[in-house]
Amino acid sequence: MTINVGTVDRILRFIIGALLIIVPLTGLFGIAPGTAVTVVSVVIGIVLIGTAFFRFCPLYRLLGMSTCPR
Repeated sequence: MTINVGTVDRILRFIIGALLIIVPLTGLFGIAPGTAVTVVSVVIGIVLIGTAFFRFCPLYRLLGMSTCPR
């Protein structure tokens, strides 16, 4: 597994992922917990945080992309 997520990308993924998990669960925007929107948002948030943690994005690999400086 080759690292393909750079530092700035990693930070943005973590912040956006955390927001996608926290906001729907707290009901700040009127989205009720347990709805399909909440579940999808949390799953996407977990994926973003996971890719930030492991510094590997499978989609980047499929597209031949990398945000890491070489």
